[in-house]
Amino acid sequence: MGKYEEHQTAMQWRRFNGEPIQHDIVQEVEQLIIQERALGNRLKVCIGTDSQVTADVTEFATVIVFVRQKRGGFMLINSEKTLHKFGIKERMLHEVAKSIDIAYRLCELLDKYEVDLEVHADINTNPQFKSNTALSEAMGYIMSMGFVFKAKPEAFASSYCANKIVH
Repeated sequence: MGKYEEHQTAMQWRRFNGEPIQHDIVQEVEQLIIQERALGNRLKVCIGTDSQVTADVTEFATVIVFVRQKRGGFMLINSEKTLHKFGIKERMLHEVAKSIDIAYRLCELLDKYEVDLEVHADINTNPQFKSNTALSEAMGYIMSMGFVFKAKPEAFASSYCANKIVH
């Protein structure tokens, strides 16, 4: 096992209030979709990841945001920390990979219940920002997987929701 794996925390999903998810994330999402449909809510799911570097630690937060049509929303959260040193482009693409991983795990389920899915990248479309160096690769990666891609300023799942977890 390399340095990266040795220092990465285990993946544990939780609710916004901190309550841990006891089931597999796919089972949990299915239960939530069923509950929301029973309440008459139409959902869209947006997945995004953000990160924060503090001293030697990089913390990643991935969120699954459930947007209720005209009725607010809620999210599930996963945080992971690592001592791995990332360059800016590598870190942006690692964020995207984390989002794609969970999107891929959920896409069959979301298709089954006809829930729209977007993958949000915390990457600025303005070339004056450092994160922009990863824009074309991130967009290609996400779209080649068949997912709808959103970048800043439309990428609220990563830029706002996940951002609140790591900052």
